[in-house]
Amino acid sequence: MPEISVRGQEMPESPIRKLAPLAVAAERRGVRVYHLNIGQPDLPTPKVGLDALKTIDRTVLEYSPSQGIQSYREKLVGYYKKYNINVDADDIIITSGGSEAVLFAFLSCLNPGDEILVPEPAYANYMAFAISAGAVIRTVTTTIDEGFSLPKVEKFEELINERTRAIMICNPNNPTGYLYTRKEMEQIRAMVQKYDLYLFSDEVYREYIYTGSPYISACHLEGIQNNVILIDSVSKRYSECGIRIGALITKNKEVRAAVMKFCQARLSPPLIGQIIAEASLDAEEEYYRSVYDEYVERRKCLIDGLNRIPGVYSPIPMGAFYTVARLPVDDSEKFCRWCLEEFSYEGATVMMAPASGFYTTPGVGVDEVRIAYVLNKSDLKRALLVLYKALEAYPGRKRND
Repeated sequence: MPEISVRGQEMPESPIRKLAPLAVAAERRGVRVYHLNIGQPDLPTPKVGLDALKTIDRTVLEYSPSQGIQSYREKLVGYYKKYNINVDADDIIITSGGSEAVLFAFLSCLNPGDEILVPEPAYANYMAFAISAGAVIRTVTTTIDEGFSLPKVEKFEELINERTRAIMICNPNNPTGYLYTRKEMEQIRAMVQKYDLYLFSDEVYREYIYTGSPYISACHLEGIQNNVILIDSVSKRYSECGIRIGALITKNKEVRAAVMKFCQARLSPPLIGQIIAEASLDAEEEYYRSVYDEYVERRKCLIDGLNRIPGVYSPIPMGAFYTVARLPVDDSEKFCRWCLEEFSYEGATVMMAPASGFYTTPGVGVDEVRIAYVLNKSDLKRALLVLYKALEAYPGRKRND
């Protein structure tokens, strides 16, 4: 029997999705599962987007251009301008979700064996996309005790060598909810400029910033516009995860030309998804405000509730809709599996993502979980109670709290 590829063997399981079969089995047993593991918002998609879906009057659902529909890209120019991101329609390439944007960026900018510096914990699929491109992720560890703030330049420079080609950040951050400060972004800019690196910047959560601190886009950094590749998506902005529409944005013409070859090879991004996404840009300000206000309330509910549970600690996330929490357990993956396989309280249990899957450093994050506050406050409060009861009953609980 032939062996599978080295890539196939090295590809990590998703820490977000790999426990899904256990959740399905629990639900079949009649257990209610509170899904805190995945960033799937429960808030409604904008009505203008849904209306556009319902009123599609095409007689043929044709291929769209490989770089995306022109009218959508032109309309996005106005959206980015609101955030002081000044781009032209030709700087924007529409992709099948932010995931494809990351993959095409890696394939276009990196050779096999090239290295990318990434602060960890990091979105786990970056590792998967790097493996797909034959690239190597080198991580600089941030810690929960320091609120996941960016390490000093020296920690990055210890890893820089002749194979280093890029830095990748997510701002606001998934999985931690951290928001990079202006000083930290300038630190990154200086490294990118000094070593002539690409800067891949995943900024899909820019709508969700909960402090007075400003949103500093990689596109705001002076002197490196040809080094920056911005990753974006409508999935979280409009609760449109299922239409698979993202974007890759760069001023670098050579990178765009390379990306377009991959875009042409996969033919086109989803037509219907682009129609919905373009219409959603006309969502009323009240839509954005109500979604934002809801996440503010959920954040407070979750973080206050977590930090009231004995032995649990979560820093206050400043953006996105995730937090990484430390639990008084021997192994968070074992705990998450146990919650789904063996535990329930009043007919319910919780599903979380083990945070060790967001680190590449062995042994780091073993007692941490990522929690997404994508449930309504009533369900969040109930999930917190179930988590409290689960920690009380868990055989591998650390008792020194």
